[in-house]
Amino acid sequence: MYTRTIGAIAVATLVAAGAYAENFESDPSAPFASYKTYAWTSGTPSPDPTTERRIHAAVEAQMSGKVIRLAAPDETPDIYVATHVVTHQAGAKTSVLSAASGASTIEPAMYSPGALVIDVYDAHTQKMAWRGIASGTDSDKPTKNADKIEKALAKLFQRYPSSAN
Repeated sequence: MYTRTIGAIAVATLVAAGAYAENFESDPSAPFASYKTYAWTSGTPSPDPTTERRIHAAVEAQMSGKVIRLAAPDETPDIYVATHVVTHQAGAKTSVLSAASGASTIEPAMYSPGALVIDVYDAHTQKMAWRGIASGTDSDKPTKNADKIEKALAKLFQRYPSSAN
């Protein structure tokens, strides 16, 4: 009985851990310690406006936890942040123009449906400093989406370099 209980707990833990896969890319030359402010830039929004607001709120909470605040409207930010939601709709590449002069391309075929991509661009060099990818963030039930998004972003942003170095 004890062995079965331990086995069941181990399987449940592995299933839960696999529910949110994350991956990230980081530019080692990016001066993360100097990033104190950010501004939003165009991305690939969720087709559901409520989900888009939840994603932005969750990213804002994570940035705040990294001691990076939203820049005032008249202030030049240190970084720009874009979110990209990969939906079930297959299709061509989605070109994403950042507020910086560079462009990034999101290829839906490279990501599973429900993936959430967070891009961080250095406002001064106009280069991507960090890209985080969380998958397993969608559900058929909107109430579950909010919880999944928050958990996935919390896990993903654990890998974001600290600005308080």
